[in-house]
Amino acid sequence: MSDLYDDDILLWSEHQADLLRRRAAGELVNEAELDWPNIAEEIESVGCEQLHAVESFMVQALLHDLKAAAWPLSRDVPQWRAEARRFRGDSASRFAPSMRQRIDMAKVHRRALRAMPETMDDQPPLPVPESCPVTLDELLAED
Repeated sequence: MSDLYDDDILLWSEHQADLLRRRAAGELVNEAELDWPNIAEEIESVGCEQLHAVESFMVQALLHDLKAAAWPLSRDVPQWRAEARRFRGDSASRFAPSMRQRIDMAKVHRRALRAMPETMDDQPPLPVPESCPVTLDELLAED
């Protein structure tokens, strides 16, 4: 069964889901066909991917806010603010309470700082905060 997992994960996942649904309905399925180690790994990866998605949305929200602060006279500021709001909303909609202990806002902020352009329209940025200017709750709050 692991060969199918390695060769065609889509087909593997459909087959495993079918077996699990049949088992949940009370049917006695061939337990040897259930690929428990990879099922467990995939279930765990779902949570990790959700956490990664929320953190990525947060980085994008902070990045757009930082750009607006660094180049406040840019004609793009309204668009950056709108994008920051959209990314905040995306973060909030996918956020789960258990993520609170796993999200490092300082790390999220550092990632946003690293993504900042060096110049915009041939202008250097104004200084931006070295430490994260918002809390997790503020970032997730509805505007």
